[in-house]
Amino acid sequence: MTSPRSITAIGFDADDTLWQNEQFFRFTERQFSGLLADYAAHDHIAEKLLEAEKRNLSYYGFGIKGFTLSMIETAIEITGGRIPSSVIGDILAMGREMLKHPVETLPHAREVLEALRGHYLLVLITKGDLFDQERKLAQSGLGDFFDAVEIVSDKSTTTYRNIFSRLADGPERAMMVGNSLKSDIVPAIAAGSWGVFVPHELTWVYEHVEAPREAPRFREIADLGQLLPLIGEIGG
Repeated sequence: MTSPRSITAIGFDADDTLWQNEQFFRFTERQFSGLLADYAAHDHIAEKLLEAEKRNLSYYGFGIKGFTLSMIETAIEITGGRIPSSVIGDILAMGREMLKHPVETLPHAREVLEALRGHYLLVLITKGDLFDQERKLAQSGLGDFFDAVEIVSDKSTTTYRNIFSRLADGPERAMMVGNSLKSDIVPAIAAGSWGVFVPHELTWVYEHVEAPREAPRFREIADLGQLLPLIGEIGG
């Protein structure tokens, strides 16, 4: 049985957990496909773009800037190097537009953070471009709810073990909440934490893995509005 106050720290993912993100990538991908419509079908363009994104993660990391560079690389590949410079300019403009998009917080995000503040150590744990993540956090109006913000290059078991050991009472007394099984849930559980999966309909295909439903510390909720009752149920 879980002892009282077994959870003292809660980590939150940012993109598509606290605010919308993937919808802007999908919209831009459709725009990009339209630019190359004379050269290839949409499905082929999407496949090649995903390959480029995965290939480039170790070079550019996660985020809009890497996505923009991957679009340029894909355009060169799809057209056999014949892509007009004007289209390269259009792609760069699309990337800049993504970096300016307004932040739209998801339902229940503010009210849940407000209810948890002061009762738990709250940590925002997000990956991606430093400047863009800082911009989105500032525009979201949620920054004051967090005791710490960790913007990391990737999320692994070691990431969660280090963060929760350094900032809190260790991973065993921590919970991670997020929409990505691959980045937020599976590695956090492997580190010894609770992992609360909050599905988002547009989660990037790269983040898809099987849910660890047999893991004792895995939970799934429909939205953040169900988080407070869940914490009560597991003795947080």
